[in-house]
Amino acid sequence: MGILDLTALELGQKIQKKEISVREAAEAALERAQAAEPVINSYVTLDPEGALSQADEIQRKIDAGELTGPLAGVPVAVKDNMCIRGQLTTCSSKILSNFKPVYTAQAVINMKNAGAVILGKTNMDEFAMGSTTETSYYGPTKNPHNTAHVPGGSSGGSCAAVAAQECFGALGSDTGGSIRQPSSFCGVVGMKPTYGTVSRYGLVAYGSSLDQIGPITKDVSDCAAFLEVLASHDPKDSTSIRREDCRFMEALADDVKGMKIGIPRDYMGEGLDGEVKKAVMDAAKVLEEKGAVVEEFDLGLVKYAIPAYYTIASAEASSNLERFDGVKYGYRTAEYEDLHNMYKKTRSEGFGAEVKRRIMLGSFVLSSGYYDAYYLKALRVKALIKKAFDSAFEKYDMILGPAAPTTAPELGSSLSDPLKMYLGDIYTISVNLAGLPGMSVPVGKDSKGLPIGMQLIGNVFQEKKLLRAAYTYECATEKQFERPAHLSGEDGQGTDGAGQSETAKEAHQA
Repeated sequence: MGILDLTALELGQKIQKKEISVREAAEAALERAQAAEPVINSYVTLDPEGALSQADEIQRKIDAGELTGPLAGVPVAVKDNMCIRGQLTTCSSKILSNFKPVYTAQAVINMKNAGAVILGKTNMDEFAMGSTTETSYYGPTKNPHNTAHVPGGSSGGSCAAVAAQECFGALGSDTGGSIRQPSSFCGVVGMKPTYGTVSRYGLVAYGSSLDQIGPITKDVSDCAAFLEVLASHDPKDSTSIRREDCRFMEALADDVKGMKIGIPRDYMGEGLDGEVKKAVMDAAKVLEEKGAVVEEFDLGLVKYAIPAYYTIASAEASSNLERFDGVKYGYRTAEYEDLHNMYKKTRSEGFGAEVKRRIMLGSFVLSSGYYDAYYLKALRVKALIKKAFDSAFEKYDMILGPAAPTTAPELGSSLSDPLKMYLGDIYTISVNLAGLPGMSVPVGKDSKGLPIGMQLIGNVFQEKKLLRAAYTYECATEKQFERPAHLSGEDGQGTDGAGQSETAKEAHQA
């Protein structure tokens, strides 16, 4: 077994035992990334020099007994909407193509304090708006299992990087399923924690009441280890929660006896692909055989989740993205007549079509004539959705269902129909509206060899139950990380460089 085939925890153990050096691990991941990137395009910025410098410093601390944690020396990637001081943070948008922050996101600081080596920043849908990682200014990311297909989004770069073994784990952000859906498409484990568990300080905001940072890993044990590092109270984030018990690795027990699991009938009906349904129901059967009580129930309000989510998220996005106007940082148009003309031209040239669409929708629902009719009504629906989950969790320990209605679609097939793309989030967005934890776990592949993910949803602060159920499923099926067949980069699917247009590349290099 090579270095890249190890999980993050296995690698961490070998580093502590001096069987592998931190530099060896970083070099293996960088070498793999440099070979895969011309096809996969999962990174916006790869920092070999910085990563190797970190590796040497971390090795010194490990040798001195200062770093003894399970993730010390493990190379990881960070989604490009999390600030790292002095390093490009673009949100995969032209408008931030030259932006280098003066501070680092708290979640990244937590990972660095644990001894993780940051390899670089991963590609994403522009400002996290999209479900395919095709709206990126730096070109689309490809699914490592089949490079003709999307990796999902908006954390598609992070999920593809983990799936393609270009890192041993990654950070993503989840506003409406942006960790869980691409994790499902790429055959990796991804968790969106309870809102407020991980600090949002340094995360470039899309929908502030919905965004949450979470881990993307090869298996459930790694997911628990990453979450343990990420979870912390942060006085710099007013929505951060002080949690007493963040020892998530304690939840890794092969035991679901007596656990009550509900499957919403609303999730298993029309619109769900037959192969996805079968894989998810087979996974539920595995948990039932291990002693869990599994039954179907009516969740309700599912059809209202998408309009409520897109109304609230777009409203918050239109407010959050006001700051990108060419005045203080980021891209500024070259020619303009006056201040207002500079604003208009900078934003017109700097934002992509999907971001403009959501800004316009958000500005519309917040306008004086429509605020009550749309935005306030969406907030009421959000409260009703939370109530529906509350009553479900009076009966069940968790909810089980699909992470997405289909496996990964082909590149280019979603962008032509934005409404179809929005409907792909039907199983994930309610979790964000209610502030709940949810995770995606690989449960097989369809007839095309594309991964399928099962979604587990818990009540607030019940991540341990989700981790236990997912770990039990892994143990029962002896599920191991499946190395994609398309890792060589020799399938003829590559584009110019890393799939970037020449103008995007030039802006990036500048």
